[in-house]
Amino acid sequence: MNKGARLLLALPVVLFAALAVVFAFRVTDGADRSVVPSALIGKAVPSTSFPALSDTLPGLRPDAMGGNVTLVNVFASWCAPCRVEHPILMAISTNPGISVMGINYKDRVPDAIAFLAELGNPYDMVGFDPDGRSSIEWGVYGVPETFIVDQAGIIRAKHVGPITNDVLNGEFGDTLRALLDEQDPIAGS
Repeated sequence: MNKGARLLLALPVVLFAALAVVFAFRVTDGADRSVVPSALIGKAVPSTSFPALSDTLPGLRPDAMGGNVTLVNVFASWCAPCRVEHPILMAISTNPGISVMGINYKDRVPDAIAFLAELGNPYDMVGFDPDGRSSIEWGVYGVPETFIVDQAGIIRAKHVGPITNDVLNGEFGDTLRALLDEQDPIAGS
């Protein structure tokens, strides 16, 4: 076998080894994979409105975001991590300086209503997105995802995965606390 043929046979092994090193570095680099960069950070909320999930709650309207800090939480009744984060969303919703709004994603209306009836409803508004198409404007690709929107309607942070105490003690929670600290107490009431 000539030298060129041996080099050609060794090429896949060398490429595999190089990719293995890159993947190993990415796995061990310590980066938080739940913090997903979003093209929407620093931009106004999308103009997409979502119809109401039920007659008892209004749908999600972008013009309703303003004045208070707003958490926009994307959830579904079939989502196990959504159940994990739900008690924390219930607790957050008791803060008078925060509005909590929901987008029900790729769900069935009766299932979503039963989910909220069983676990409680932390949302001031719940929009319904049965096929997930409207959520694309928000950059949503799964559940749960949560956005922090400031008093001016600008998206300040995005978290993919359930909101937990660890998340609230990290960068996401720092952003939320900083916005609450600078909130005008008259406008936030």
